[in-house]
Amino acid sequence: MKRKTMPVLIAALVLGMTFLAPAHAQHEHLHPTAVQNVADVTFTLRTDIADGKLVFMGDAGKLAGKANPTLNVPVGAVVQINLVNGDGATHDLTVADFGVKSNQLNDKGASTAIVFRATKKGVFDYICSLPGHVQAGMIGKIVVGDAAADTAPKAADISRDPHDLPPPIGKRAPQHLKVSLETTEVTGQLTDGATYKYWTFNGKVPGPFIRVRVGDTVDVDLSNAKDSHMIHSVDFHAVTGPGGGAAVTQAAPGSTKAFTFKALNPGLYVYHCATPMVAQHISNGMYGLILVEPEGGLPKVDREFYVMQGELYTAQRHGSTGENEFSLEKLLNEQPEHLMFNGNHNALTKTHRMEAKVGETVRIYFGVGGPNFTSSFHVIGEIFDRVYNLGDLVSPPLRSVQTTTVAPGGATVVEFKVDIPGRYVLVDHALSRMEKGLAGFLYVTGDPNPAVFQTTSKPDAPSGH
Repeated sequence: MKRKTMPVLIAALVLGMTFLAPAHAQHEHLHPTAVQNVADVTFTLRTDIADGKLVFMGDAGKLAGKANPTLNVPVGAVVQINLVNGDGATHDLTVADFGVKSNQLNDKGASTAIVFRATKKGVFDYICSLPGHVQAGMIGKIVVGDAAADTAPKAADISRDPHDLPPPIGKRAPQHLKVSLETTEVTGQLTDGATYKYWTFNGKVPGPFIRVRVGDTVDVDLSNAKDSHMIHSVDFHAVTGPGGGAAVTQAAPGSTKAFTFKALNPGLYVYHCATPMVAQHISNGMYGLILVEPEGGLPKVDREFYVMQGELYTAQRHGSTGENEFSLEKLLNEQPEHLMFNGNHNALTKTHRMEAKVGETVRIYFGVGGPNFTSSFHVIGEIFDRVYNLGDLVSPPLRSVQTTTVAPGGATVVEFKVDIPGRYVLVDHALSRMEKGLAGFLYVTGDPNPAVFQTTSKPDAPSGH
């Protein structure tokens, strides 16, 4: 670069124009001396894949190893953001609010930068502008001044812990049991920065896991909280009787309804609210599972987990912060903005940690609250050794199953032995739904088993000249 061009370059940077490093430039050689002189704050990000998402990963200092880190800068500062291609796919870096966009990086190890002046206070997005990359996870926040990065109100954690289920019943005789349910309407955390008004059984989504055995007599008390605005009820698919109990449990706010049933058929069954409009009550979180164990109980396993899939229909689009509100139109059109396991986006990825050890057998009680979508339940990297199809505990289980279909209002039981350490992802194999929040993680620890699985590919060659 000729020295006489320096003042022009500096002026362009301060005015918010983008300086583009050549796509083949190396990270340590980003920007000439002129850029270093004018930037008040500098960040370095690297493109990567983390937790099943495309992300910007912090590459230096306090941001190192953080996915889509929040970048804090003073008002009026000249900001330089370096971008290094860490995964070999095509990416760019765009901050639309300040009118800056980098060139595209096509090769692993290539780098570029944007420079702009932070002329206004607030919270702004930095993204990769290639189609689908924001939806895949490439979005972070720039906080200018003392603005709060998360302006949405915090709310209750309504997510159900997958470990939260009673112990196996085993070989006991039939008994007379009592089940108590309270219906509540709770503002809960939907995802980071977003809330939703859930309707729940006992304050969580899904409702409590209920465990009985065939031949038990069960008293059900359903109480509707005084501060509810809606009538609520419960319909057990395990019940033989009017509406599965719903016909006699339509409880107004502040009232209690009750009934008694005998568990006639072993199996895994859904229960849900059945007050009009039923689909709205279910979507808002009013569903759960009841297990009727066969005589003698189920075979012993090392780990049991409780997982349910649901949908939310919000007026706000997926990714909107603040309070999200119910949309009747989207419900009737079957166009959910959010799909999730155990109540919200973070339940099985951040909030509750599912773990097992190599050699252990895992059992998942899985159900679909819905109200509309059928699930193609799958654990990436595992094969189900046994599937009790449709929740049927009487017939012999299916063997060596890759993906199992579970209808809305349906359930299944899957079992598999874990042989290799790592992180395994629970999904609905209609994989577009993963981008709307539908994922869970199972972490397996223990010794590797190269006879079953090992990496044989060579490391990537270093990039450079």
